[in-house]
Amino acid sequence: VQLQASGGGLVQVGGSLRLSCTGSGDSFRRYVTGWFRQAPGKEREFVAALKWSGGSTHYADSVKGRFTISRDNAKNTVYLQMDALKPEDTAVYYCVADSTIILSSYRTASAYDYWGQGTLVTVSS
Repeated sequence: VQLQASGGGLVQVGGSLRLSCTGSGDSFRRYVTGWFRQAPGKEREFVAALKWSGGSTHYADSVKGRFTISRDNAKNTVYLQMDALKPEDTAVYYCVADSTIILSSYRTASAYDYWGQGTLVTVSS
């Protein structure tokens, strides 16, 4: 599957953005899709994941209650709605997908076979 991410940009503290990731070449219905981010000088970190079969969602503690991962089956697209943004949310955000990943590996970047190109989110204070 190929992943195309979009929606990044510049936003003020407390603002909102919605990232999109559309898959092509395969249906997401048997995948886990998610988002990772990498800030300058920092390691890549897990943000959120969604298992399309069943719809379970998982979040990093740092974004829980502020970010929402969701899907559109018809568009084969996963979204990341980001609200109450903070300067520390500034990063390049990557969408990911994998069809064989297990629950215990959802938060592990190396467990995902497919990666989008990354989209930059900058939160200014």
